[in-house]
Amino acid sequence: MENNTIELKKEERESLKKFSKTGVHSAQLIRRAKVILALDRSTKKEHLRITRICETEGLSRQSLNVIRKEFLERESIEAFLTRKQRTMPPVEPKITGEIEARIIALACSAPPKGNARWTLRLLAKKSVELSYIESISHKSIERVLKKQNLSLI
Repeated sequence: MENNTIELKKEERESLKKFSKTGVHSAQLIRRAKVILALDRSTKKEHLRITRICETEGLSRQSLNVIRKEFLERESIEAFLTRKQRTMPPVEPKITGEIEARIIALACSAPPKGNARWTLRLLAKKSVELSYIESISHKSIERVLKKQNLSLI
């Protein structure tokens, strides 16, 4: 069985106390610091039970176990109390300003023969046909037009 007990050094304990009481930090990070302080067994002879810590901090046992595991795997206190950097960059938007402009121009043009007006599905189909974009849904077309306060009526 792996060792799940947390025994903080004096500097670590002071750092966590200071972090949870001073400065402007997110509630989530402050709660994480408080949980680790409550789980610390280095100075307390009688430590709080896990159920009591969960009640005090408003956490489930699973959340508490996740916090404990992350703390035990940490490189430093600072690493534990900062948000993780994204490993993958955010996904670039599929519809750029240029594509929006083309769709709007298409919506403002005359509808194809046999149609009285443009529909969202027709605009989506024509945008793909004209190679403005690889694929697009009628809902995305609706968002583009709504963003510009345009209506097909």
